[in-house]
This record gives sequence, C-alpha cells and structure tokens, in this order.
Amino acid sequence: MRRFFCLILLLTALFTASYLHADQSYLEVTAQGNKLPALAIAPPVSLGGAQNSEVAGVIGDVLRFDLTLAGAYSVITGSSGSGSGGIRPGEFDFSPWKTMGAIYLVKSGYTVSGDNITVEMRLYDVLQGKSLAAKRYSGNRKDLRWMAHAFSDETMLATTGEAGPFTGKIVYVSKASGNKEIYIMDYDGYNIKRLTKNGSINLNPDISPKGREILFTSYKKGNPDLYRLVLMGGAEARISSRHGVNFTGAWSPDGSRIALSMSKDGSPEIFIISKDGKQIAKLTDSDSINISPSWSPDGSRIAFVSDRLGSPQIFVMNSDGSNIHRLTRNGAYNVTPSWSPKGDRIVYSRRQGGGFQIYSMSTDGGDDTQLTSGGRNENPRWSPDGRFITFSSNRDGGESIYVMRADGTGQTRVSRGGGGGSSPVWSPRW
Repeated sequence: MRRFFCLILLLTALFTASYLHADQSYLEVTAQGNKLPALAIAPPVSLGGAQNSEVAGVIGDVLRFDLTLAGAYSVITGSSGSGSGGIRPGEFDFSPWKTMGAIYLVKSGYTVSGDNITVEMRLYDVLQGKSLAAKRYSGNRKDLRWMAHAFSDETMLATTGEAGPFTGKIVYVSKASGNKEIYIMDYDGYNIKRLTKNGSINLNPDISPKGREILFTSYKKGNPDLYRLVLMGGAEARISSRHGVNFTGAWSPDGSRIALSMSKDGSPEIFIISKDGKQIAKLTDSDSINISPSWSPDGSRIAFVSDRLGSPQIFVMNSDGSNIHRLTRNGAYNVTPSWSPKGDRIVYSRRQGGGFQIYSMSTDGGDDTQLTSGGRNENPRWSPDGRFITFSSNRDGGESIYVMRADGTGQTRVSRGGGGGSSPVWSPRW
C-alpha cells in the first residue's frame, strides 16, 4: 500500500497539468542586472526592391528575443537613422553606433521574390570597425524565423566561443487537441506541430542526442508502453511493452541505449534497454519506487528518483547500477532530475508549500540553489548547450512552457495558443 501511494504521488508530480489558454505574448519576468557589453541590432533593410515591413519585423523580433534571453549582452535597438547605409563593410559609418555605446552591431538585409527570401546578416566589432561573422541564408518564407535564430547562434559563437541553442526545438505534452498528445515547436513557441494523433494519453518525451527521434510513453494500447518516433517521416515503433509501467525513458548520450522505469517485476525499477527494446540490464532492485533516470553527459552515471528512504529523493549511481548514493539532503519531496550537458549541475523539482519549485545543485549534491518561486514549476530540462533551462509552470493560470537562464534569471513564457504545455525537452540545433 505504501508503494502504491508513493507511486501515485510520483505520477502526480510528473504528469499533472492544468491546461488553460495561454497568453499570446512573451512574458519576461526576471531582469538581468549585471553590466553587460551593449549589442545593437540595426533595423533590417531591403537589399533589393521595396522595404517589406513584415519580413523586417520578423528578423528584428527574433534577433532581439534570442540575444536578450542570452543574457550575455545589453541589447539596444537603433532607430532607422542610426548608422544609415548598407550592411557590408565600407557601406556605413560606425560613429553613430559608438555614440550609442554599442560594442557589437548586428546588421541585416533581405531580398524577397515571391515566397523565396534571401537574408544576409553580419556581426561587427564596433570599436575596431571589423566584421566578426557574416552569413547568407536562402529559403521559403516559412524558414525566415529559422534564419534569424541561426544567426543568433552564430552571434553567440563569435562573441562567447560557443554557439547558441536557438535553432533547437522543444518537444512537449499539450492538451490542445483534447487529449494529452506530443507536440514540437520552435524553442520560442512558434511553428507548433502535433506529433502524435492517437487520441490517448501520451507522456514523458525525450529527444535523441542527434535530435532525430523521440521517446514517449503512450496508453494508446491500454498499457503505459514506451514508443520511439522518427521526427522526419513519422515512423513509430513500440519498443517496451512489458507488463506494468514502461515510462520516463531517457536516451544515453551516444543514442545506443535507453534508461527507463519498468514495473514488470513488481515495483518500478530502473532498467537499460537497447534502442530496439531488448533488455540489457536491471540497475536497481530495492523493493521501492525508482523512476526518472537522467544520464550524465559522459554516460558513466545516472541520476534518478527513489523513495527507498521513505520519500522521493534524487539519487545517483554508476551506469552499471553500482555505487548508489543519495544527492538531495534538503526538502521532503524531490523529483525529475536533469543532468546538465556541461556535466556540472543537476536541476530538479522540489515540492514546496502548495506547489513545486525548481532547484539546481552540483553533482555531489552541494550548492543547492532555488531558481523559481511562485506557482507550480516542474519538469526542468537543459538546453543542449547547458546555458538555459526549459520547464513548465502554472504561475499565470494555465500550465505553460517557460525558458530561463541556468542561474534562474530571464524567466520567460514561450507557450503560444491554447492547450498549455508540460514536460518540455529542448532538442539539439536544427
């Protein structure tokens, strides 16, 4: 009875969501207060033909959103007269941008021919008057947002030494169709696409290391079974349908193995299977509930949730099941760990008061830091570069998808439209 009660509580912590209509706008709720280098974004200009305010507006909006969220810059926007001229070296004067205090400058231009768009973007060091990055992208109108996200990634690469994650997608659970289905969207909430259409309950998505496949649990055949879905083409396979639960599946860093929780032998335990579903190893055997495995980036360790000491806590073990020890020492109810791609932190959710809050700790359980407050904040997952975290929250009424910086600043709602969202996971760059 105790195990059943704890399992219900764990499932509630993992899967509950109140799906109400989400506001259509972004909501920045935490400001970055440090002194940062100023990055100016010039108004996008036509490189041939008439100005197109719609195209220019999309490019400017995406760049501003990405580079403000980055937290590496103080983003400023020049007026149409600031630094007038072209976008290539020698076509404009840096002086107005220096006067504005800009250290970096993003210039962009476009040409439109029917549904086809070519965008040229350039990043400059204003003080030295030299180019740091230049890219040209061509595609359909529907690719315009991706083009701008791609140059945001390039801007971060040129200025910090590491590309941004802004061309990545977020896979999540939504009830927009009336049932809990799996969806995918741009990380900032645009270009939403429904991935499952089975009219059942679908939960716990995870994305393969190369971003080509997802795992999820579905009740579409009655039992909570684990499925693998190819994103390009939609081929689907049921890979674990053992009696009882087959859930919280997590890809290994090399994509060859899957850790998951199965209850085929009684209590939910952590197992490893191959990507085609063949059992490789049983890692836990404790007569308790063990769920939510999360691999370290080198594949040598796995963090997970267990109630073996009476209440759900975060534990860690070697990937062969040895050397199990407890990480969380604070709080009576800690769930859904996620290991940073950089290998140095684990984020998780803690029940606190009437809801859940997100915490971050070092991989030895130290430096336990609260990142969110207010509402119910759950299911944190890292961006592939380890700079950001996506999570779900009901702070504005309905359950929605948010993103924030790794230190908890810049908390921003990205859900758009109805149906809300939960259990987000951020894909590699597309």
